[in-house]
Amino acid sequence: MRFAKTSILFFILLLSGKDACSQNPGEQITRILFVFDASNSMNANWQSDKRISIAKRLLAQAVAEVNDKPNVEMALRIYGHQVAIAQGQQDCEDTRLEVSFRPNNASVIKNSLDRITAKGTTPIARSLEKAAGDFPPCDNCRNVIILITDGIEACDGDPCAISRALQKQGIIVKPFIIGVGLDDEYKETFNCVGNYYDATNEESFRHILDIVITQAMNNTTAQVNLLDDNGKPLESNVTINFFNEKTEKLEYSIVHALNHRGNPDTLTLDPTINYRLEVHTIPVIQKKGVKLVPAKHNIIPIDAGQGKLEVKAQGRMGSDMALIVRKAGEANTAHVMYINKVEKLLTGMYDIEILTLPRTRISNVDVDQDKTTTITIPEPGQLNLALSSPSYGSIALIDGSVHEWVVNLDENNTNQQFRLQPGNYKLTLRARNSKQVIFTVEREFTIASGSATNLKL
Repeated sequence: MRFAKTSILFFILLLSGKDACSQNPGEQITRILFVFDASNSMNANWQSDKRISIAKRLLAQAVAEVNDKPNVEMALRIYGHQVAIAQGQQDCEDTRLEVSFRPNNASVIKNSLDRITAKGTTPIARSLEKAAGDFPPCDNCRNVIILITDGIEACDGDPCAISRALQKQGIIVKPFIIGVGLDDEYKETFNCVGNYYDATNEESFRHILDIVITQAMNNTTAQVNLLDDNGKPLESNVTINFFNEKTEKLEYSIVHALNHRGNPDTLTLDPTINYRLEVHTIPVIQKKGVKLVPAKHNIIPIDAGQGKLEVKAQGRMGSDMALIVRKAGEANTAHVMYINKVEKLLTGMYDIEILTLPRTRISNVDVDQDKTTTITIPEPGQLNLALSSPSYGSIALIDGSVHEWVVNLDENNTNQQFRLQPGNYKLTLRARNSKQVIFTVEREFTIASGSATNLKL
């Protein structure tokens, strides 16, 4: 299996087995083995420097930050650094454990990285095979392999086959793959290996490396199941904030995702915190009192069934109008959206107030799971009002004996335009320079959908 030359990849293999040594008896040790690619292809330029230089620098920074963490040991295996490629010949056994496991050895790892140059081939599968034997016996350890490579398997090895072989030996394999510029056709090849992440620059490279190491050190995981009205975890693509319920500090902020298998993506969270979740659906969902079971995979279910709402205006004249969405019978605004736009809402009943003149109010609008509820209102007409002088006054909608106020005139302008819903109206005004009510003028007029009505007073 060969991988794209334009990619830098990380595999994290979480290895189980009864083999470890312990700094503090009774406490689990996390052992991280970094398998580092020093093959000739790592000399390629990327961003500000060569791949090898960027990877060495960022890895050295990362291990320095982990160095003082309790119950953590690190080691370093390097491949492609001993034998240079010459005349098409390559050494597929060029892989060696350079730094053995022990605590607080970030400086030793950095010194080893500083000494190497990229010159050989890329035996990914062979290195993973060898790396599985780099862990001394231990009874209470989590063993983690992090492979940093530019993704070229030069020795025709198959990381997927190695993964399957390790699992047959009772070793749990859960890799995370981070690719830079990886072609879509190659991404599919990692489905048998693990989760794929895309790093597009040095900043994201470092950010993802930090996340990967954090996940390697913390074995409490969770998934948020956003349940539709059928109880299936199929809702997704909304922001979720995880707040510390005690301090109200924002601990994590994610955009929910379903992985390539259609399952909610796995998160690594601090199990010592009780969380309040804020799900940015419309309206927002709050879930309080979320407690995680340490060292387990936790499932957090949240009812979040959604449908769609679309409000259309006939014609073009009302295409930019806003509308207010409220949960049925409630006064609080749940959302503000615009005419001719489709928005996802939680399923349920809503009251809609469209900011037409006059307001258009529609009660008990039903939004159903995975359906689009469409409401159509008539296109407004336009009143063009020309006054001989600035005036005080207002426009009212006439409905039998009811005169519903619609809008006040602008007392400073003589030429005004109003977009009004179809209907019968009355204009009442008094010139600003007239100081007696006897100068009040009344004029009735009709507005037709999509048409202009001109009044000159």
